[in-house]
Amino acid sequence: MKSLVFLIILSGMILSLSACNTIRGAGEDVAYTGGAIERAATPSSYY
Repeated sequence: MKSLVFLIILSGMILSLSACNTIRGAGEDVAYTGGAIERAATPSSYY
């Protein structure tokens, strides 16, 4: 099971890195992904 998850994650990383043509593009992709994770992890204030 762990190897299947690893292969899925690895495939996603390869596909996303192949989509950006330059190192700058890769940096922008990583920054965007980090921002999306941060927004998802930020607790909502609907209390």
